[in-house]
Amino acid sequence: MLLKRRGKRRHDNSDSRIFCILLQTLDMKSLLPTLFLILIMSCQKETDEGNINNTVPEQTYLNVAYGADARQKMDVYLPAGRSTPTTKAIILIHGGAWSTGDKTDFTAYVDTLRKRQPDYAIFNINYRLASAAANIFPTQENDVKAAFDFVVSKTNEYKIAQKIVLLGASAGAHLALLQGYKNTLPVKAKAIIDFFGPADMVDFYTHPSDASFLPILQTLLGGTPTSNPTMYQQSGPINFVNAQSPPTIIFQGGVDPLVPVSQSAALNAKLQTMGVVHQYVLYPTEGHGWIGPNLTHSFNAIQAFLAANVN
Repeated sequence: MLLKRRGKRRHDNSDSRIFCILLQTLDMKSLLPTLFLILIMSCQKETDEGNINNTVPEQTYLNVAYGADARQKMDVYLPAGRSTPTTKAIILIHGGAWSTGDKTDFTAYVDTLRKRQPDYAIFNINYRLASAAANIFPTQENDVKAAFDFVVSKTNEYKIAQKIVLLGASAGAHLALLQGYKNTLPVKAKAIIDFFGPADMVDFYTHPSDASFLPILQTLLGGTPTSNPTMYQQSGPINFVNAQSPPTIIFQGGVDPLVPVSQSAALNAKLQTMGVVHQYVLYPTEGHGWIGPNLTHSFNAIQAFLAANVN
């Protein structure tokens, strides 16, 4: 070992002497172009390695197709100065009892999120709606997965990271939870934002807040929990929660007339049992959605939750 160390020192000293001789044979004026070139190449290397370009402009693409059906479209909002290592994404999933609604329902949310989360790309999606004649479950689950996978496939083109958050309201929150807990390959969601989403479809059917939901569920899931137990089990996000599930923040109104408080409470308990990072925000006097100070509080909570859990 001693001989190897001495040999290395002799080599280093030799290199130093050669470098000094080169310096002596060149004046500083002739060195400046070379030093400048080295500096430029070093900076370019750092930019290429990080794929960072602060000159990338803000871009918006409306009605981008992620599938062949007319409903399989999304609006894409890409922030300025984005890069593949740092720019995260949020996918928005509208509600409407799986049978109505549109991505335009989230227009106000898009504007708010773009202001509050300027380092995030926003993807606001449509999906095929269920009816008695077509598009029964799991069509909606499959569409959300296809949209999620499409975003993943576009990370290099859009210059965003594979750090994707899911946000949904009501039926859209159910689909966000299902994607986040069940469909974890090839990329798992980094976090889920759940605005009063059904989590246990069997309990949702057997203990409804509103009996008008029962025929909707029968159409959507091809029967009842008794006649089609597999579909009710496979469509229930709570059944797929495990210790590796993404961090989840739940928002629930205490007097929601459509989605019982028991749905969010049960999900909260399951996440607690499995040791998943989560937060449960209950607004005792709110119903199925809210505005004003409580909505501001919700977005404050989202901002803090994402800052703490999506890195």
